Amino acid sequence: MFRKTYVFALIALTLLLQASPALSCTRFIYTADDNQILTGRSMDWLEDLHSDFWAFSRGMERDGGVGKNSIKWTAKYGSVILSGYDAASADGMNEKGLVANLLYLAESEYGPLNNKPGLSVAAWVQYVLDNYATVSEAVDSLRKEPFRIIAVKFPNGSAPTLHLAISDPTGDSAIFEYIKGRLTIHHGKQFKVMTNSPIYDRQLALDDYWQEIGGLTMLPGTNRASDRYVRASFYVDALPKFKDNRMAVSAAFSVIRNVSVPIGITTPNHPNISTTIWRIVADQKNLVYYYESAISPNIFWIDLKKIDFSPNQKPRIISLQGHPIFAGDASGKFVPKKPFKWMAPAN
Repeated sequence: MFRKTYVFALIALTLLLQASPALSCTRFIYTADDNQILTGRSMDWLEDLHSDFWAFSRGMERDGGVGKNSIKWTAKYGSVILSGYDAASADGMNEKGLVANLLYLAESEYGPLNNKPGLSVAAWVQYVLDNYATVSEAVDSLRKEPFRIIAVKFPNGSAPTLHLAISDPTGDSAIFEYIKGRLTIHHGKQFKVMTNSPIYDRQLALDDYWQEIGGLTMLPGTNRASDRYVRASFYVDALPKFKDNRMAVSAAFSVIRNVSVPIGITTPNHPNISTTIWRIVADQKNLVYYYESAISPNIFWIDLKKIDFSPNQKPRIISLQGHPIFAGDASGKFVPKKPFKWMAPAN
């Protein structure tokens, strides 16, 4: 028993030393009573992402945004997404309750095209939301690699090394990572929590170590990805399975706030720590997408059941520029606007 604990401790220490605190996000799935599935995520970044809400309808003609070799598709499902830099879909939920969350992963290497069409990493979330109703359907299709991801630099110059998490109203979950050019998929309801570095296999090993210790004995409290993973994993399992929807949503927000990074903090030798700029909770049974800005006093939400996703509807936006203060149901605040273009490689 001592030897097992010692080995786990060495693994955990190694992961803690490897995990970078510079760029961070957290995602988890909470299963409440009455078949309620809620996905929460924090968006932690070095600066304002200039996010906006967009509503995209069925029937939109899309391409991968990387030139003549881009993959092309027609959206089967409508979706509501949060954009980044007016050039990427960073997070969202479609009308079937499928949720997609894009998070930073330093170890990502997407590899060559291998004679396949390309997809800008900025369009990865949207491709999934447009094409799939369930996690299982998405995994079956994406395992065949109908495209290859192409990385393009963000406007701040940083490299878009990212991995993708998806979930659906059954609680099914999948994590997609490109490691050394190869696609790795973790599929199953047990994969409820994801943060950043290290790669997901190592995150699971870290979780095993902390399961041995037990969350009531001690929990790691830093803003490192590994520590946030452990806290989210413990608390999402410790939550009561609330039947009341308001309590379930509040419980999910309480966990994502616990693993958020205080706004504007710096520490010695890490002057550019990402801080939490916004949080979401997606209620996948009731199709309600909740949003909380780190600098706003209120939560507001989009009820996807109130959005017309029919093909004749143009793309619509709720601009969050200037950080307007909304509260409650904002589903009626969308206005038509020409959609943004995906970030593309430099010519």
